[in-house]
Amino acid sequence: VAGLGNYGLWGSRHSVGMAVLDRLARQLAAAGSWRADGRCCADVALAAVRGLPLVLLKPRRLMNLNGLSVASAAQIYNLRPADIYLVHDDLDKALGKVAVKLGGSARGHNGVRSCISALQSNVSGPQCKGISPA
Repeated sequence: VAGLGNYGLWGSRHSVGMAVLDRLARQLAAAGSWRADGRCCADVALAAVRGLPLVLLKPRRLMNLNGLSVASAAQIYNLRPADIYLVHDDLDKALGKVAVKLGGSARGHNGVRSCISALQSNVSGPQCKGISPA
């Protein structure tokens, strides 16, 4: 699960993907396992859900380059595009609303566009979208 955003710009709408991953890590008792992984230029936490391994990823790049981190992590952890979930902001959604989309286009989102380009696929797992507080 990749939380797209601009690393270090906490509290902005673009950082909602990373905020969601922080909360998910807390719920999965993995909040203390975040570590910087220079191989994919991201913060990574490993967790498990119902016995299945889960890689949580917060790219340490600007939104437009998040795909480079996601693609590198996919190679490192032997993941296919269909195994990858993207969490990101979406201005088309009302504040606090979440949508799940399977594959498709980036719909103008630069972080998603970067992932599609770096993975050379638009057949990723569902893209979970939300809006950060104003």
